Amino acid sequence: MGRYRKAVQYIILAVVLLVGGYAIGNSLFTKSTVLAKGDEPPSFRLADLDNAVHEWKDYEGKPLILNFWGTFCPPCRNEMPALQKQYEKWKDQGLELVGINLSEDRLTVESFIRQVGVDFPILLDKDKKIEKLYGLKQYPTTFFISADGKIQEVVIGGLLSEEEIETRVQRLMQS
Repeated sequence: MGRYRKAVQYIILAVVLLVGGYAIGNSLFTKSTVLAKGDEPPSFRLADLDNAVHEWKDYEGKPLILNFWGTFCPPCRNEMPALQKQYEKWKDQGLELVGINLSEDRLTVESFIRQVGVDFPILLDKDKKIEKLYGLKQYPTTFFISADGKIQEVVIGGLLSEEEIETRVQRLMQS
């Protein structure tokens, strides 16, 4: 084995470089664009924290805020109470709000949700399929979707204040 050791090391290095190069190239050059105003959001089918299944068709015909978030993301965590307050304010007028967690384990998500006091549906995107369908690159990403099923606005990254959310919800409810 001693005289083949160097050759084996070179082969392993070559494989690592090829796989790494492919992964980096794939992430840099794969076309993935975030949906924009006027687009129709892709369909989804995900389970919530109680294992109830939610589908896009459950929200058709209703104004919807779709918030992609994770507990690992400080702006995501910080805007969650503002989203909850606006949901409480507008839900009786037909507003739907759904949080889609980005591939975290159930225990982490449940703990955070209890701590913050969120009562809108939180769905788990374990394998990141929905995240990829929506072309996400930054978190949080929030889609404001009108009752006609068209994206009215997309807010990527940053932190939405309660007032900013309310302004967008007012526009959403008027459309």
